[in-house]
Amino acid sequence: MKSAIAIAAHPDDIEFQMAVTWLLLKQAGWETHYLNLSTGNCGSAEFSPAKTRAVRRKEAQAAARVLGAHWHAPICDDLEILYEVRRLRQVSAVIRETKASIVLTHSPQDYMEDHTNTCRLAVTAAFTHGMPNFRSVPARAVYHGDVTVYHAMPHGLRDGLRRRIIPGAFVDTTAVQATKLAALACHQSQQGWLDLSQGLNSYLQTMEDQSRELGRMSRQFTHAEGWRRHSHLGFCAENADPLREALGAAFRVNSAYEKGLEAER
Repeated sequence: MKSAIAIAAHPDDIEFQMAVTWLLLKQAGWETHYLNLSTGNCGSAEFSPAKTRAVRRKEAQAAARVLGAHWHAPICDDLEILYEVRRLRQVSAVIRETKASIVLTHSPQDYMEDHTNTCRLAVTAAFTHGMPNFRSVPARAVYHGDVTVYHAMPHGLRDGLRRRIIPGAFVDTTAVQATKLAALACHQSQQGWLDLSQGLNSYLQTMEDQSRELGRMSRQFTHAEGWRRHSHLGFCAENADPLREALGAAFRVNSAYEKGLEAER
């Protein structure tokens, strides 16, 4: 069975940005894996760090069950996701364990460092999947073959300098949007925290608004998730695009984005 892994920073990031693409992969017969690097321990103004870790772990596990994915335990706490070899060895071990040929992760440009550092770790760990001389922790056997990396849209569809990020492709989430909402709703502890810390009013509505905006940008779908495909160099064949192959009519290439890439070559 083909395998895909979603690697995000915090509990609820996958549900916000990646869940439907991942759910559609599962429906297409792929094995799906779920990894948040952080415990989410800082995501509360009510509970202690230890209590918050425990609450958010249960919420993430419940969301993974809704999405039908294999849950993997986090490896560190909030704001401790650093691009360093210790973390790289841990992420590499999970990717090798899953033998993933699709890696979904954050945008290289985002509003906070936990997201961008998670992206860097996921990309480099994917690069090491066939390198026997790079030691993972715990030790896991390498595997060979293409690994294609896709980057989700940043929160707010803008980078940290407020510049608009345009997707290279759209995935139609309309038919399973209710399941995405149900998975995100598992993270009940985040409603009050996000209202207080980021003024999101309703985190469920915020996700709905972003998916509708991406749908509008696609000029085809009502709700959508957006993706940019990482360079193939060192990862896969030049034309490898397994998401497009797996999702069929639910996947739409942004021709304007692709024409821009061609013009830069």
